[in-house]
Amino acid sequence: MLNMGLLPFYFLFLFLSISSGEISNQVGINYGQLGNNLPSPKESVKLIQSLGAKRVKIYDANPHILNALRDTNLQVSIMVPNQLITNISTNQKLADSWVESNVVPFYPKTKIRYLLVGNEVISSSPNETWYNIVPAMRKIKKALKTHRLHKIKVSTSMAMDVLESSFPPSNGTFRSDIAVPIVKPMLQFLNRTKSFYFLDVYTYFPWSTNPKNINLDYALFESQTIKYTDPASNLTYTNLFDQMVDAVVFAMKKLGYLDVRIWIAETGWPNAGDIDQIGANIYNAATYNRNVIKRLTAKPAIGTPARPGWVLPSFIFALYNENQKPGPGTERHFGLLYPNGSYLYGIDLSGETPDSDFEPLPKPDNNEPYKGKIWCVAARGVNASELASALSYACSQGNKTCDPIQPGKKCFKPDSLVWRASYAFSSYWSQLRNTGATCYFNGLATQTTKDPSFGHCKFPSVTL
Repeated sequence: MLNMGLLPFYFLFLFLSISSGEISNQVGINYGQLGNNLPSPKESVKLIQSLGAKRVKIYDANPHILNALRDTNLQVSIMVPNQLITNISTNQKLADSWVESNVVPFYPKTKIRYLLVGNEVISSSPNETWYNIVPAMRKIKKALKTHRLHKIKVSTSMAMDVLESSFPPSNGTFRSDIAVPIVKPMLQFLNRTKSFYFLDVYTYFPWSTNPKNINLDYALFESQTIKYTDPASNLTYTNLFDQMVDAVVFAMKKLGYLDVRIWIAETGWPNAGDIDQIGANIYNAATYNRNVIKRLTAKPAIGTPARPGWVLPSFIFALYNENQKPGPGTERHFGLLYPNGSYLYGIDLSGETPDSDFEPLPKPDNNEPYKGKIWCVAARGVNASELASALSYACSQGNKTCDPIQPGKKCFKPDSLVWRASYAFSSYWSQLRNTGATCYFNGLATQTTKDPSFGHCKFPSVTL
């Protein structure tokens, strides 16, 4: 029997236990599905457990995955797709129906704890959608209450590009077009519901775009000597990750929200990439992920200079290398596992395995920018009809992209679709790379340092 004199202390302990359980520093994994060669959900869940993950985030509410997660004790985060946000924002019945179809059948056997309304909506969706994020979050929260699902927190995920300024961290400020109409009511909602600001933090991107001024070791948590002191806050930083997180902390403070908790929705480092992408290799990926896991799982919690001792719950990106993700090569190479289930390098998401227990890592060979010419050519073994469509697309962009491969011109080769497509890809990419074009074409193209030119036909190239 509980001693009545100890009752206040018992309830204090219970409160602290619940609070710390809710915001424990266990690390999870992002389970993306943009691959045509990935293991089944059942196999994937076993692999997630083998990695030492305690949480998993998916980018939809895939019923096969949610069924595979039943009775696993893994905390689960699911997502309302971006394209549904606008309709849900004005339709409570639709919100109720979505929750009834995508949450109720699986809860509580599947430990759904977080429900994100969209993924990086500000970064990836038309701005008409932006204003519907918070109304949709409110509708989804109300739907959860209707079904008495009180343990599930509602939020959305944001990338660093929602900031207008991020350096120094004390100067962190949300973009003027979204700060008051979108971010402020979102923070109000998160604060009122005791939810989290889900933030994607990738030190790879600021470092890779500015390697001369940002030290690689500083981005990888490897620096022992480099320190930066913020001139306004007087806080001292020893790594880029803390700077990025604290820029958001200060931005929230400027809107009047000092205490909204941050959840690292995505962080990681690419294990490979295109020839023109610096530092994307297994050595750096393993180093970053091992170091960030150690930091995030440290006991007592380390936090950041602006929030010392605060727990930062987190998800590492990503479970697999996903071969159908669009964009630069790095996008398809953030996985901890190959699609066959084997590890790219030793990793333990629990943070309990010392680095000395892992196999030695291959030395990096692309930490310096590539210097020379690069061509964009058709990949081997691709579908001919898809290649013909991609060729037509590249040639339709104007700028005389494909003039040299027209009949009678010096690069005309009617009997080789691969040749013509390779010329078109190289010409297109060399002209439009600076505007964001990539050498990908839905997986039909690849970069090469071998000059494909022949005779009088010279292929355009990108010179780095």
